[in-house]
Amino acid sequence: MKKLLFIVFIVFLFSTPAEAQCAMCRAVLESEEGQGVAKGINDGIIYLMAVPYILIGGLGFLIYKKFNKAKKGRP
Repeated sequence: MKKLLFIVFIVFLFSTPAEAQCAMCRAVLESEEGQGVAKGINDGIIYLMAVPYILIGGLGFLIYKKFNKAKKGRP
């Protein structure tokens, strides 16, 4: 357990920050005077990021409920 925590600590200690935008998106956002396009792109990123987590979470919840229901039925 200590070895795992040490490895996680080292990974976080020596990780480098990364840019999350492609070159074209970055160029458009930096040249834009109004922030309307930037807000739209940020909202789109949040939407695209959230949907898979919601689907996987819902599937995990259904599996949990199915197995939990089977346990309650046993004497």
